[in-house]
Amino acid sequence: QVQSVEFGGGLVQAGGSLRPPCAASGRLFSSYALGWFRQAPGKEREFVACVSRTGGNTYYADSVKGRFTASRDNAKNTAHLQMDSLKPDDTAVYYCAAGNFRTNAESFGSWGQGTQVTVSS
Repeated sequence: QVQSVEFGGGLVQAGGSLRPPCAASGRLFSSYALGWFRQAPGKEREFVACVSRTGGNTYYADSVKGRFTASRDNAKNTAHLQMDSLKPDDTAVYYCAAGNFRTNAESFGSWGQGTQVTVSS
């Protein structure tokens, strides 16, 4: 089973970029799609992006489409979420998870602890 772990994130000004990695342990990394979700204070967790097992397919929430890019390197058991043109509304705790190529959180079984991303105006 894959255990997803994130590190990175941080503080950035509006319009800036971040590229938090998602590193995972386990021999079956390439067997799972990867998804990113986020949760802002006082709000429910929401889908952000997902990338298929091979990296050939991606899907994004409308709110980040054109600004965020998900990618993965199965040889290194890592994935990245390139976040460009960040807005204050993107401020949230971001989670990386392994599971099926879906947009609902229930499709993902291995979750990381989350990474705080703060975008200042």
